[in-house]
Amino acid sequence: MDNASLEINTDRRQLRTLERPKKLKILVVDDEPDNLDLLYRTFRRDFNVLKADSGMTALQMLAAEGEVAVIISDQRMPEMKGTEFLSKTVPQFPDTVRIILTGFTDIEDLVEAINAGQVYKYITKPWDPGELKAVVQRAAETYDLLKQRTEELRCANAQMALLTVLVEVTQAANSLQETLTPIATALSNSFGADSCILQLIEGNSLIATHGSYSYGGTVENWLAQDPLVSEAIATGQLQVSLNVSKEQKLAGVAHYQQSGVQAHLVIPIAYRHKVMGVLSLQWKQPHTLREDELKLIHLSAQLVAIALTSSCCG
Repeated sequence: MDNASLEINTDRRQLRTLERPKKLKILVVDDEPDNLDLLYRTFRRDFNVLKADSGMTALQMLAAEGEVAVIISDQRMPEMKGTEFLSKTVPQFPDTVRIILTGFTDIEDLVEAINAGQVYKYITKPWDPGELKAVVQRAAETYDLLKQRTEELRCANAQMALLTVLVEVTQAANSLQETLTPIATALSNSFGADSCILQLIEGNSLIATHGSYSYGGTVENWLAQDPLVSEAIATGQLQVSLNVSKEQKLAGVAHYQQSGVQAHLVIPIAYRHKVMGVLSLQWKQPHTLREDELKLIHLSAQLVAIALTSSCCG
């Protein structure tokens, strides 16, 4: 196994130890308090359950909370039918899986909603708790699969855009600033970072006059005070903290608290074993990275080194 593979595998183990599964959010909607409470108690162990007593209240809750994995709605409610409410959620939340509870044979409404892709399944009242839990679990798995495929497509497009920018910059940049700015922006976009800093190095020290920032223009550059940056420069290896609050060595670094950065990745940019700079990706929330993203970061750092070398020599 070569050094690059060893670094990636080591990073992968570190990422796994910091990753935490999250409960999916579901929304239950019923105008009968007893039913609403029963639905809440049925699913609260496995999901983060939001509840609303009407379609209108549910729409307001979604506007405030954002996307949920599954919506379970009663069909017969006084202000609007369940199918009408669910149809209003489709444009903004197309990946959400929708389930209708009905005590009536509203076949026409249900068939229309199902054919329109607005309802995943309907359950008749009184429902069997075991059957409902099984249906909701399958719905949650369907949502997970949809989100995974959507994310994979987004990442593939972002990665292609990133590599295209890096290759174009390597070939066409006429100045150092022309090189840094598009690279930082492309890296931020590709990995969903809140900020990105490219900092050059001379004699194992950061050069304060050179840096490039994306997402909202210039951000405060505090890399000189960051232990992760020092380690990256000293070892020539990627350094990462995907949950800063759990890192004892970062507890005393005031800049993390002041900037609100909760996850930080630093990778040295090296050309022919010489460290030319560091790439800093920062997130405002604890973060995770997949193996393919980690490999892309390593590849990007190599291309950035070539781009910087071309610009400096030019």
